[in-house]
Amino acid sequence: MKDLLFAARPLALDLMSTLVFVALSALTHNVMLATIVAIAAGAARVAWQLSRREHINAMQWMSLGLVLVTGGATLLTRDPRFMMAKPSVVYVLVGVAMLERGWMLPYLPPEAREHLPDVLMIRWGYVWSGLMFLTAALNTGVALTASLATWSLFIAIFPAASKIGLFAIHFGSMRWLAYRNYRRSEAEKLARAQVQPEAKAADLLVA
Repeated sequence: MKDLLFAARPLALDLMSTLVFVALSALTHNVMLATIVAIAAGAARVAWQLSRREHINAMQWMSLGLVLVTGGATLLTRDPRFMMAKPSVVYVLVGVAMLERGWMLPYLPPEAREHLPDVLMIRWGYVWSGLMFLTAALNTGVALTASLATWSLFIAIFPAASKIGLFAIHFGSMRWLAYRNYRRSEAEKLARAQVQPEAKAADLLVA
């Protein structure tokens, strides 16, 4: 599951700049200052990765670009809704990427794949994609209709809580199913091992 969490790095990058914007807006009540610092935080994150020679994928660059574009629009128009709506774009892009059939399969350990059908992970991939689209839709609605304070509460709680909740259900159910299938497989092996000596003994008696 560590690799699966690594795959969510673009969301982590976006969440960092968004939470910086939320925190400073609440503390200072200065949207412009919060926007400038959020832009700087997003750029600093990428600069830090570059200095460590870490790979930065296309989604991360796109997330940084959105920070710059929406932050710039907020500064020019003095309308915080550009920054508020920004996460929706990232969630839609991630949701589209998650529509790829079987994208979760590489993150499943070999020992688990032995006891879990591929179709199950494929379906879970679509469930995760659905959560991304749902989060994007809800964020857009709240950003366009609610106050900055209400949106700040939403973005600070729902995205993280929904992902933690779905991850707990996903991981727990897969672990239980893998263990059940493992026990069933072991029971079948034991049954076959008991049948083979009896079959050999019967063959000797017939002979």
